Amino acid sequence: MAGTAALVVGLVVAIADGDTLTVLNEDFQQVKIRLAEIDAPEKRQAFGTRSRQSLGELCHEKRAEVRVTDVDRYKRIVGRVSCGGVDANAAQVRRGMAWVYDRYARDKTLYRLQDEARSAGRGLWTDRNPLAPWNWRAGNQPTESTSSSKLSQNSQRNIAKP
Repeated sequence: MAGTAALVVGLVVAIADGDTLTVLNEDFQQVKIRLAEIDAPEKRQAFGTRSRQSLGELCHEKRAEVRVTDVDRYKRIVGRVSCGGVDANAAQVRRGMAWVYDRYARDKTLYRLQDEARSAGRGLWTDRNPLAPWNWRAGNQPTESTSSSKLSQNSQRNIAKP
């Protein structure tokens, strides 16, 4: 589906976590949407609840426009989400509520937003050793060697990519 100009428009009726929401589309069908290019902390991970709240502040009960980029293995639509004219994908990264998902990132400006959030100590970047969601899901634990103070910004992006 990559490269298509498909658009899903509707009202955001639910927020599952910091990178997944549900839209009630114009046909009154509920459609699960996964925000493209970012990966938010999991529900039981540090900042998971706060990330979900942040996406709720941005999108819940607002009109969303989703530029569809793919459908994932869970049959969710993957796309760039605009809620009330705000790019929710970028806002989550800017707020420190999600990581750029290197494996799927196409928009290089997201890295600048992530670097700014890290430098400003926003959101998950207040932790000394923030753990990327893909590492958390794999059961990896942060170590002193992955401390943000000891790694360059570029090498932090590439720690244990899936």
